[in-house]
Amino acid sequence: MTDQPIRPAREHRRRARRRRTLAVAASAALGALLLAGCSAPGDGRVQLDFFQFKGEALEDFEQVIADFEAENPDIDVVQNQVADADTIIRTLLVKDKAPDVITLNANGNFGRLAQAGVFYDFSDEPVLQTINPAVQEILADLGNAEGEVNGLGYVNNANGVIYNREIFEEQGLEVPETWDEFIAVCDALRDAGIVPFYGTLADSWTGLPSFNALGAYPAQGDFFEQMREEGEDVGPDSEVSFQQDFAEAMDQQYELFSYTQEGYRGKTYDDGNAAFANGEVAMLMQGIWAINPVKEINPDIDAAIFPYPATDDPDDRLLVSGVDVVVTMGENTPHREEALRFIDYLFEQDVIEQFAASQNMVPSVEGAQLSDDPAIQSVAPWFDEGRITGFIDHQIPPSIPLAAIDQEFLFTGDADAALATLDREWAKVAARTIPVTGE
Repeated sequence: MTDQPIRPAREHRRRARRRRTLAVAASAALGALLLAGCSAPGDGRVQLDFFQFKGEALEDFEQVIADFEAENPDIDVVQNQVADADTIIRTLLVKDKAPDVITLNANGNFGRLAQAGVFYDFSDEPVLQTINPAVQEILADLGNAEGEVNGLGYVNNANGVIYNREIFEEQGLEVPETWDEFIAVCDALRDAGIVPFYGTLADSWTGLPSFNALGAYPAQGDFFEQMREEGEDVGPDSEVSFQQDFAEAMDQQYELFSYTQEGYRGKTYDDGNAAFANGEVAMLMQGIWAINPVKEINPDIDAAIFPYPATDDPDDRLLVSGVDVVVTMGENTPHREEALRFIDYLFEQDVIEQFAASQNMVPSVEGAQLSDDPAIQSVAPWFDEGRITGFIDHQIPPSIPLAAIDQEFLFTGDADAALATLDREWAKVAARTIPVTGE
């Protein structure tokens, strides 16, 4: 017996899901999402509403769902992929329309929702024990309801220095392990007539990867917890503040940008990817998300990633990583058993390996194999050893214009003004709210 009789039905379901997904995307359709899950398949199957934020993962999840449904014919999973997930999920939760299974980017918004107690507590679920504890620690730093675990890290990104291994080899350069070695590499490249970095500050956000990587060092421990305790008193005289603790990180960032090409203020993220892909520069201050666009231009480039060595001790180096996709579910979904069955399937080793490889990400499940991509392989040891830490901008309230403040600093070099602005903005937010991971 073959699966030939099954295929038409599976294809029909897939096309039906696609129609529903595209309809949601085309109309931006909060209304459609509010209706999602209200209609049952009519054949006795339980219908799960799967809220999914990642447009580039739509096809991968389509395949995951098709395979899951083949093994679980009593469940129909409807994928609703939305662009403005942070806004729409809030509206759905307010209207008591929590989707059965939810994926979100693990940012400050997720932490605030988790702390509000709207998500399921996975503390006693066996799937939690399969996940790298360092990944879950990043989520815990964002926030959970008291005593609970409200999200499961699915795949992670990596924020480091992307470098051209062929250029490094030709110049006899090793991956730097300390700050002095890092600067020595930059000097050696420049002396050889090679531009070390490609700056792309026409897109203000492109300053943030290096801000996050270098700022991760002074932010270790309970820095942001103390900042929240200080609240509106944050300033030059408070126990902790950006002015007190981030001066060295800002100086380091400004020094790295001194090694970028002329005209970096007017170049964009796409310009940087193209220049790196074409071998015009040796390094990019970007994350692993830039690898795919670079390889679309030059599939043969030999690129890898190393963490910013913003320290004199190689053992103190940290790789900044974000949970690109966190999986959770509504606290009171009427289909808890079926939702958990789908979530367990998502975290099966072969399922998460295939998804992570397709998305060029690092799977969270311990023992899961990484793709053969050199960039992914280069960051693997940091995950294996638990030497990862989260993005600090996820701890900063989104109403603070961090990207613009950092961009202005990189234009002027006035770190004192930038840090004073950050403290002042933090205090203003604290004065009108009681932030935990943000506003």
